[in-house]
Amino acid sequence: MELDPREIDPYPYLSGIVTPRPIAWITTVSAAGVVNLAPYSFFNVFGDNPAIVVFSANLKPDGTKKDTLLNVESGGEFVINASVARLAEAVNLTSKGLPHDESEVPLAGLTLTPSVRVNVPRVAESPAHLECVVREVKAYGTHAGAPNLVIGEVVWMQIADAALTDGLPDPRKLQTLGRMGGTFWCDSSRGLFEQARPG
Repeated sequence: MELDPREIDPYPYLSGIVTPRPIAWITTVSAAGVVNLAPYSFFNVFGDNPAIVVFSANLKPDGTKKDTLLNVESGGEFVINASVARLAEAVNLTSKGLPHDESEVPLAGLTLTPSVRVNVPRVAESPAHLECVVREVKAYGTHAGAPNLVIGEVVWMQIADAALTDGLPDPRKLQTLGRMGGTFWCDSSRGLFEQARPG
Protein backbone atom coordinates (compact mmCIF):
# COMPACT_ATOMS: atom_id res chain seq x y z
CA MET A 1 0.00 0.00 0.00
CA GLU A 2 1.28 3.44 -0.95
CA LEU A 3 -0.42 6.56 0.48
CA ASP A 4 -0.22 10.30 -0.01
CA PRO A 5 -1.05 11.90 3.39
CA ARG A 6 -2.35 14.99 1.60
CA GLU A 7 -5.07 12.97 -0.12
CA ILE A 8 -6.36 10.86 2.80
CA ASP A 9 -6.91 11.14 6.55
CA PRO A 10 -3.41 10.11 7.68
CA TYR A 11 -4.29 9.82 11.39
CA PRO A 12 -5.14 6.08 11.57
CA TYR A 13 -1.98 5.26 9.65
CA LEU A 14 0.37 7.55 11.59
CA SER A 15 -1.07 6.46 14.94
CA GLY A 16 -0.87 2.81 13.91
CA ILE A 17 2.71 2.96 12.63
CA VAL A 18 4.34 5.22 15.22
CA THR A 19 3.85 2.98 18.23
CA PRO A 20 3.92 2.74 21.12
CA ARG A 21 3.44 6.44 21.82
CA PRO A 22 3.94 7.64 25.41
CA ILE A 23 1.00 9.50 26.89
CA ALA A 24 1.44 12.95 28.40
CA TRP A 25 -1.35 13.27 30.98
CA ILE A 26 -1.38 17.04 31.19
CA THR A 27 -2.77 19.35 33.84
CA THR A 28 -3.25 23.02 33.04
CA VAL A 29 -5.22 25.84 34.65
CA SER A 30 -7.59 28.21 32.85
CA ALA A 31 -7.65 31.96 33.38
CA ALA A 32 -10.72 31.38 35.55
CA GLY A 33 -8.85 28.86 37.73
CA VAL A 34 -10.40 25.65 36.35
CA VAL A 35 -7.98 22.70 36.27
CA ASN A 36 -8.01 20.81 32.97
CA LEU A 37 -6.66 17.26 32.70
CA ALA A 38 -6.21 15.57 29.33
CA PRO A 39 -4.07 12.83 27.73
CA TYR A 40 -1.93 13.51 24.64
CA SER A 41 -0.13 10.74 22.74
CA PHE A 42 1.51 13.05 20.21
CA PHE A 43 4.20 13.63 22.85
CA ASN A 44 7.81 12.93 23.71
CA VAL A 45 10.94 14.13 25.47
CA PHE A 46 13.00 16.22 23.05
CA GLY A 47 16.24 16.98 24.87
CA ASP A 48 17.99 16.97 28.21
CA ASN A 49 20.18 20.10 28.31
CA PRO A 50 17.92 21.94 28.82
CA ALA A 51 15.24 19.36 29.58
CA ILE A 52 12.67 19.84 26.80
CA VAL A 53 9.36 18.07 26.18
CA VAL A 54 6.99 18.53 23.24
CA PHE A 55 3.36 17.66 22.59
CA SER A 56 0.77 18.55 19.99
CA ALA A 57 -2.67 19.90 20.86
CA ASN A 58 -4.56 19.53 17.61
CA LEU A 59 -7.52 21.79 16.90
CA LYS A 60 -11.01 20.37 17.42
CA PRO A 61 -13.13 19.21 14.45
CA ASP A 62 -14.76 22.66 14.37
CA GLY A 63 -11.34 24.36 14.20
CA THR A 64 -11.41 25.75 17.75
CA LYS A 65 -8.66 25.28 20.33
CA LYS A 66 -8.74 22.59 23.00
CA ASP A 67 -8.74 23.67 26.65
CA THR A 68 -5.14 22.52 27.13
CA LEU A 69 -3.93 24.75 24.33
CA LEU A 70 -5.92 27.75 25.54
CA ASN A 71 -4.53 27.25 29.04
CA VAL A 72 -0.85 26.87 28.08
CA GLU A 73 -1.15 29.97 25.90
CA SER A 74 -2.67 32.05 28.70
CA GLY A 75 -0.88 30.57 31.72
CA GLY A 76 2.46 29.49 30.30
CA GLU A 77 2.74 26.40 32.51
CA PHE A 78 1.72 22.74 32.56
CA VAL A 79 2.43 19.48 34.37
CA ILE A 80 2.94 16.11 32.75
CA ASN A 81 1.63 13.45 35.11
CA ALA A 82 2.84 9.91 34.43
CA SER A 83 0.06 7.82 32.92
CA VAL A 84 0.40 4.32 34.34
CA ALA A 85 -1.38 0.96 34.11
CA ARG A 86 -3.37 1.22 37.33
CA LEU A 87 -4.77 4.57 36.16
CA ALA A 88 -5.58 3.47 32.58
CA GLU A 89 -9.34 3.91 32.94
CA ALA A 90 -8.94 7.36 34.46
CA VAL A 91 -6.49 8.44 31.75
CA ASN A 92 -8.95 7.34 29.06
CA LEU A 93 -11.91 8.98 30.81
CA THR A 94 -10.15 12.36 30.91
CA SER A 95 -10.08 12.42 27.10
CA LYS A 96 -13.81 13.13 27.19
CA GLY A 97 -14.73 16.57 25.87
CA LEU A 98 -16.17 18.71 28.67
CA PRO A 99 -17.22 22.37 28.74
CA HIS A 100 -14.33 24.79 29.30
CA ASP A 101 -15.55 25.64 32.81
CA GLU A 102 -15.71 22.00 33.93
CA SER A 103 -12.75 19.96 35.22
CA GLU A 104 -12.03 16.33 34.30
CA VAL A 105 -10.44 15.72 37.71
CA PRO A 106 -13.64 14.99 39.69
CA LEU A 107 -15.10 13.12 36.70
CA ALA A 108 -12.20 10.65 36.96
CA GLY A 109 -12.32 10.53 40.79
CA LEU A 110 -8.82 11.98 41.13
CA THR A 111 -7.23 14.39 43.57
CA LEU A 112 -4.80 17.26 43.08
CA THR A 113 -1.69 18.25 44.96
CA PRO A 114 0.41 21.43 44.65
CA SER A 115 3.46 21.53 42.42
CA VAL A 116 6.87 22.84 43.51
CA ARG A 117 7.89 25.26 40.73
CA VAL A 118 4.70 25.98 38.77
CA ASN A 119 1.20 27.12 39.72
CA VAL A 120 -0.45 24.15 37.99
CA PRO A 121 -1.27 21.24 40.35
CA ARG A 122 -0.22 17.62 39.94
CA VAL A 123 -2.45 14.54 39.92
CA ALA A 124 -1.79 13.03 43.34
CA GLU A 125 -2.47 9.45 42.21
CA SER A 126 0.23 9.59 39.51
CA PRO A 127 3.67 8.31 40.59
CA ALA A 128 5.76 10.83 38.62
CA HIS A 129 5.47 14.43 37.44
CA LEU A 130 7.30 16.84 35.15
CA GLU A 131 6.59 20.49 35.95
CA CYS A 132 7.01 22.59 32.81
CA VAL A 133 7.05 26.17 31.57
CA VAL A 134 6.07 26.93 27.98
CA ARG A 135 8.95 28.01 25.76
CA GLU A 136 7.08 28.21 22.44
CA VAL A 137 3.83 27.28 20.72
CA LYS A 138 3.96 26.74 16.96
CA ALA A 139 0.66 26.62 15.05
CA TYR A 140 0.42 24.73 11.75
CA GLY A 141 -2.90 25.94 10.39
CA THR A 142 -6.38 26.96 11.50
CA HIS A 143 -8.33 24.05 10.01
CA ALA A 144 -9.85 21.07 11.82
CA GLY A 145 -7.15 18.86 13.33
CA ALA A 146 -4.35 21.34 12.67
CA PRO A 147 -1.43 20.65 15.03
CA ASN A 148 -0.14 23.11 17.59
CA LEU A 149 3.32 22.10 18.76
CA VAL A 150 3.85 23.03 22.41
CA ILE A 151 7.48 23.16 23.50
CA GLY A 152 8.06 23.13 27.24
CA GLU A 153 11.05 23.17 29.54
CA VAL A 154 11.00 20.85 32.54
CA VAL A 155 11.80 22.92 35.64
CA TRP A 156 11.10 20.27 38.30
CA MET A 157 10.76 16.47 38.40
CA GLN A 158 9.18 14.23 41.01
CA ILE A 159 9.01 10.44 41.15
CA ALA A 160 7.69 8.20 43.91
CA ASP A 161 10.36 6.23 45.75
CA ALA A 162 8.31 3.06 45.15
CA ALA A 163 8.88 3.44 41.40
CA LEU A 164 12.68 3.55 41.72
CA THR A 165 15.39 0.90 41.63
CA ASP A 166 18.87 2.03 42.67
CA GLY A 167 17.66 5.63 42.52
CA LEU A 168 16.42 5.48 38.91
CA PRO A 169 12.94 5.01 37.39
CA ASP A 170 12.12 1.32 36.95
CA PRO A 171 9.71 0.55 34.06
CA ARG A 172 8.61 -2.64 35.83
CA LYS A 173 7.44 -0.53 38.77
CA LEU A 174 6.16 2.51 36.90
CA GLN A 175 4.20 0.48 34.32
CA THR A 176 3.72 3.46 32.02
CA LEU A 177 1.01 3.44 29.37
CA GLY A 178 1.37 3.83 25.62
CA ARG A 179 -1.06 4.32 22.75
CA MET A 180 -1.13 2.03 19.76
CA GLY A 181 -3.42 2.33 16.74
CA GLY A 182 -7.21 2.41 17.02
CA THR A 183 -8.52 1.30 20.42
CA PHE A 184 -5.29 -0.47 21.35
CA TRP A 185 -3.17 0.59 24.32
CA CYS A 186 -0.16 -1.02 25.98
CA ASP A 187 1.81 -0.76 29.18
CA SER A 188 5.32 -1.71 30.17
CA SER A 189 4.23 -4.82 32.06
CA ARG A 190 1.28 -6.59 30.38
CA GLY A 191 1.42 -5.71 26.69
CA LEU A 192 -1.63 -4.89 24.55
CA PHE A 193 -5.16 -4.17 25.79
CA GLU A 194 -8.14 -2.28 24.40
CA GLN A 195 -10.07 0.78 25.58
CA ALA A 196 -12.68 2.61 23.53
CA ARG A 197 -12.53 6.38 23.81
CA PRO A 198 -15.42 7.80 25.86
CA GLY A 199 -18.22 9.48 23.90
